[in-house]
Amino acid sequence: MRFIVILFLIVIFGSLASALFYLIKDKGASNKTVKALTVRIGLSVVLFIALMAGYYFGIIPQRGL
Repeated sequence: MRFIVILFLIVIFGSLASALFYLIKDKGASNKTVKALTVRIGLSVVLFIALMAGYYFGIIPQRGL
């Protein structure tokens, strides 16, 4: 599970970097920035749901403080 989370975070940051690149390169003239940010938001939501489902089904163990 840890590998999947790290992989998701790398892809999310890559999408954020590509959005920044397109924002600087195109000066907001194209929709590439919006598409990259949409992908980032979608991946973030999927990661959040996967973490909640993993916790609910016991894949991610509960640890006491």
